[in-house]
Amino acid sequence: MTPLDLSDYNPTDDLSTAETMPARWYTNPEFLDLEAEKIFYNTWQPVGRVEDVVRVGDFFTCEVVDQPLVVVRNKQNELKAYYNVCPHRAAVVAHGRGNRKSLQCKYHGWTYDLNGKLMRAPEFEGVNNWNKDEVCLKPVKVEAWGPWVFVNLNPDAKPMSEVYGTIHNEIKNAGFNLDSMRLVERRDYMIDCNWKVYVDNYLEGYHLPIAHPGLFREVDYDKYEVETFENYSKQHAPIREVDSSEVRDRRYVRSGDGEADALYYWIFPNVMLNVYLDNTSINIIIPVGHDKTLTIFEWYFESPGTGEGWESMQQIIQFSDEIQIEDIELCEWVQRGLKSKAYEAGRFSVLRENGVHHFQSLVHKYLTKD
Repeated sequence: MTPLDLSDYNPTDDLSTAETMPARWYTNPEFLDLEAEKIFYNTWQPVGRVEDVVRVGDFFTCEVVDQPLVVVRNKQNELKAYYNVCPHRAAVVAHGRGNRKSLQCKYHGWTYDLNGKLMRAPEFEGVNNWNKDEVCLKPVKVEAWGPWVFVNLNPDAKPMSEVYGTIHNEIKNAGFNLDSMRLVERRDYMIDCNWKVYVDNYLEGYHLPIAHPGLFREVDYDKYEVETFENYSKQHAPIREVDSSEVRDRRYVRSGDGEADALYYWIFPNVMLNVYLDNTSINIIIPVGHDKTLTIFEWYFESPGTGEGWESMQQIIQFSDEIQIEDIELCEWVQRGLKSKAYEAGRFSVLRENGVHHFQSLVHKYLTKD
């Protein structure tokens, strides 16, 4: 396959002169294969929840883009992950989720223990230059972080502590108890846009006054900012103080004092984390095709309950859903516009779009890395 020509985009650090990523980087189907190889196979990807692999023998299957995987808790109580591919004829060795003492290919019955070692290969006597003891499922790096399970397909990948370490310490030092939070609700949205369009949209508040009137009433727009770091960015979006004259116009009647302590992160390439004292939400952006994206929203509570606390959480989820519906429309508009012969690239707002510029620069860095 002829390598993609990436010479039409060379981002500058100077935001005042920088141009946006060219339209074809969003619309050319060939980019997704390159992004999978260069980005998604080399970054820590959330694939499930720790609560699904608590007992010995618990397992679940998952994917990173097009790579099938299985995560399992072995007899040593260790978290393990493997490619969900039998070395014999490439069939899967696990389906869905559950609890098993071994993993077995449903094609020819090859059976593996929970450490990935081949235990049984029926009717394979007489095969030369083959050693059963050397056959095993190909392992994948796996770690638990907070309530989630992450994997990295790069065997030389740095541990999550080096990638997420600063974020973890900030969350811990701020008094948030991420490890004890449990899933309350999940919602999936399928969007007709490139995954990068959705991330671009998340990383700026520039569109709030026009596109999100309800959210605009809640936040102190003048203080909305995005702080960028090596492989992540942090958003500051404080809730405005409630004025007695506008209570009826506000979605939430709250002072705003506690909102100053909330933490909002985006971690390259596709994870958004919103941390509050009593709840956390994670947004995972998964490319399904070059012009189709799955966005997964999950909400976690430290102590899910009833009464006013539960009603407040449901209100937050509903409000988030309304914003998501608004964003879906925006992203689908943009994807259609990117296909237009009238558009090739744009410019950035120096005041509002540094987070988008940071993301697009990282995409370029990963795709052009040897």
